Amino acid sequence: MTALGPDEELGLRAAEMEDEEGLGCGEEQSLQLNLGDLDLTSDEFILDEVDIHIQANLEDSLVQEALKTGVDLRQYSKQVELELRHIEHASIKDYIKESKNITSLHNQITACDAILERMEQMLSSFQCDLSSISCEIQTLQEQSVAMNLRLKNRQAVRSQLSQLVDELVVPATMLSTILEAPVTEQEFLEQLHELNNKINYVKEQAFRETMACADVHHVLDRLKVKAVTKIREFVLQKIYSFRKPMTNYQIPQNALLKYRFFYQFLLGNERTVAQELREQYVETMSKIYLSYFKSYTSRLMKIQYEEVAEKDDLMGVEDTGKKGFFSKPSLKNRNTIFTLGNRGSVIGGAELEGPIIVPHAAQKSDVRYPFESLFRSQQYALLDNSCREFLFLCDFFLVTGPSAQDLFNAVMGKTLAMFLKHMDAYVSDCYDSIAVFLCIHIVLRFRTLTAQRRVPALDKYWDTLLEILWPRFEYILELNIQSIQSTDPQKLGFLDTRPHYITRRYAEFSSAIVSINQTFPNERTHALLGQLQVEVENFVLRVAAEFSSRKEQLVFLINNYDMMLGVLMERAVEESKEVEGFQQLLSARTQEFIEEILSPPFGGMVAFVKESESLIEKGQLERLRGEEARVTQLVRGFSATWKAAVEALSQDVMRSFSNFKTGTSIIQGALTQLIQYYHRFHKVLAQPALRALPARAELINIHHLMVELKKHKPNF
Repeated sequence: MTALGPDEELGLRAAEMEDEEGLGCGEEQSLQLNLGDLDLTSDEFILDEVDIHIQANLEDSLVQEALKTGVDLRQYSKQVELELRHIEHASIKDYIKESKNITSLHNQITACDAILERMEQMLSSFQCDLSSISCEIQTLQEQSVAMNLRLKNRQAVRSQLSQLVDELVVPATMLSTILEAPVTEQEFLEQLHELNNKINYVKEQAFRETMACADVHHVLDRLKVKAVTKIREFVLQKIYSFRKPMTNYQIPQNALLKYRFFYQFLLGNERTVAQELREQYVETMSKIYLSYFKSYTSRLMKIQYEEVAEKDDLMGVEDTGKKGFFSKPSLKNRNTIFTLGNRGSVIGGAELEGPIIVPHAAQKSDVRYPFESLFRSQQYALLDNSCREFLFLCDFFLVTGPSAQDLFNAVMGKTLAMFLKHMDAYVSDCYDSIAVFLCIHIVLRFRTLTAQRRVPALDKYWDTLLEILWPRFEYILELNIQSIQSTDPQKLGFLDTRPHYITRRYAEFSSAIVSINQTFPNERTHALLGQLQVEVENFVLRVAAEFSSRKEQLVFLINNYDMMLGVLMERAVEESKEVEGFQQLLSARTQEFIEEILSPPFGGMVAFVKESESLIEKGQLERLRGEEARVTQLVRGFSATWKAAVEALSQDVMRSFSNFKTGTSIIQGALTQLIQYYHRFHKVLAQPALRALPARAELINIHHLMVELKKHKPNF
């Protein structure tokens, strides 16, 4: 059967639809419904489904509209079917009319299907290609990771091998420099550093059993032997140069410090040679220092003062009993024993670290020095050289702590022992306490100086020196104390009221010790000075007891206390215990002396005032009524004699005291006390029992008396 075209197919479909329409009309006309036999209550009819169907149709909007208008449903149904057929026929006609366009659309759709089919094939092929490319990329990535790992491994191996090769290879420059160049050239020192690094590296690799080390071991050994030989010759030459006379050994020492690596190289590669050089240096420098300081000390002692203190030069020894220190105080080269003078400058900042004494220059100019100046020069030379030597030993021989101390003792031990022996011998026969005390404070300051320089090597030496000096100082001080204790005032010859020479010695000595002791206070020194002060006070009281009158005793005491106080305040601090003690003694004796000198001319008035005040205090005023005659005598006697008495008193005081300032102070005190007594005398006479006495009219006005007494005030 041949296929029909679209137009033919549409025509055939339209004919069929017309036939069906005609058939439908005939059937409609011939259809007659007979519902008489219909049983609506039959169980065979499913009423539930019918109800659901009816309910659904009733909800339709068209049906609801038809019901509202009261249209016959059968007629309405036919009308709807007829409209549907008309619409269907119109649609068919439209379709037939657009058949060409539909055919064209059909062809286009068919062509699109072909194109899409080809695109589908292309995309499928592209998807396959992408899958293969992804696999290739993954393969390349794996290959890249593997190559990167191999590169890192090769670089690590190369760096290690490169370092190994660089450290093991001995360049020609090193060979020629070590074998031929002088050790003083910088290039030799640089190549020696490289050689030391290669030797240490080969030792390390040999421990790891690296086979390549055997190839260069013999070459490095030969270079090491050659370098050790040249270094040994150079260092020994420098050490032997120390032994030449008049050599400044600091110059070769500084030269050795420039090549301190030489000893470090020997210490790491040839300890026997390093030990040999160290022993040679210790032996050489030990002899040099001992010889130098022994000669310097002996030459220093030749320029000391010829006259030194002896065992009889003590504070309590009579001035007339010997012809030594105190009989010739003005000798040019005579050092003082109890007076500090300019000797304290030796511990001052300028002189303490000043240039050392040059003996031959001093001898040439005929200059002599006290022992403490020689001691300062000697110990400062030792300190300076010891500090420099200790730092050199630590720097060049690479030692620290106890090892450095041991090496320093090996070099300087004999010299230090010589110094201690010399000091022990000298101090054992020394009686100059100020010199010994100054030496103690020189040692204390030098010990601080070495601590500031961070050189602990001399600490034990300083302590040993102090152990020698302190007992001797205490012993000399105890001898002076004993000499004062054993002094008999009756054997001192003629005595007067002026300051005694023993108290002057004490004042000068005590002020010297106190002023020196200010920087480094010491309790033992304070205790000994306190004991000495007690003995001097007792001595002054013993001497004062030799005078017959109390007035002379007081004048002697005041003169001595005033002199000692003046010396102490001039050269020591005012807050010292010695100053405070003598101030109290002077004040008490001055007040007693004022009462003593007022007693002869004004004793009657003073006694009456004191008696009357006592009676007034006890409430016994009536007992004063019988004193009219006494009061009258006192009033008239004072008015007649007070001017002459005050004049005589002033002259007597000024003759009695060598210190004009003290005499003036005492006169002022006496006049003040006299005014106070006379003022109290006025008050006593103003009491009711004596108020009516005619003698009260003869009393001198107190203000007038004060004006008149001011005229007698001495001015100096």
